[in-house]
Amino acid sequence: MNIALLGYGRMGKTIEDIAEKRGHKIVLKVSDDIENHDLSESNIDVAIDFSIPNAAFKNITTCFKNNIPVVSGTTGWLDDYEKARKICKDENSAFIYASNFSLGVNVFFELNQKLAGMMQGLEDYSVEIEEIHHIQKLDSPSGTAITLAQQILQENSKLKGWQLEDADEDEIPIHAKREENVPGTHTVTYDSSIDKIEITHTAKSRQGFALGAVVAAEYLKGKSGIFTMKDVLSDLFQN
Repeated sequence: MNIALLGYGRMGKTIEDIAEKRGHKIVLKVSDDIENHDLSESNIDVAIDFSIPNAAFKNITTCFKNNIPVVSGTTGWLDDYEKARKICKDENSAFIYASNFSLGVNVFFELNQKLAGMMQGLEDYSVEIEEIHHIQKLDSPSGTAITLAQQILQENSKLKGWQLEDADEDEIPIHAKREENVPGTHTVTYDSSIDKIEITHTAKSRQGFALGAVVAAEYLKGKSGIFTMKDVLSDLFQN
């Protein structure tokens, strides 16, 4: 499979290493404006986007317009997400966006949604989310923490939203911490006067995120439409 890397920082280089070990070829590396590159000459099967928030929309939609499917893990650009989805459909292209491509995190998402459904009738418990990342992370809270909060909100109609740090009683507080050399730790806590329930995912390196992105790209090749990591996991479990 021929892969274009949109964003060639630490994550892009980790993806390159894993992709090549899985037998794929990196045919394009974009660290500047994607419009500076001739996409028609590279025979690209799929693009993997881990660029920066203000470049993501242009990167993604330019690929769609050149018949290139996109896997994107860039966070902080989602105000334009619905516009990107529409362009994808109009161009009959293919797209997977995920706030976190780690296969372990996506199992964690499934556990979070199941637990939220079980807890929604237990009014003595309050819920909060903590995320810890390296100090270079640009967005706060993390996209993963927002996804966790959105899943809880889907299951609990008494909660109205989430807030970073200070939250009202009908909101989920998200506590974001930045520390040296932390790839990503997320904890969901349900607390009452009687006991506490916690689920935690701790990333040990960027390898998990990169592997998940490459696996998603393998899934997306040759498809059209908009997919999620749940689709990728279902395919993996079936096989």
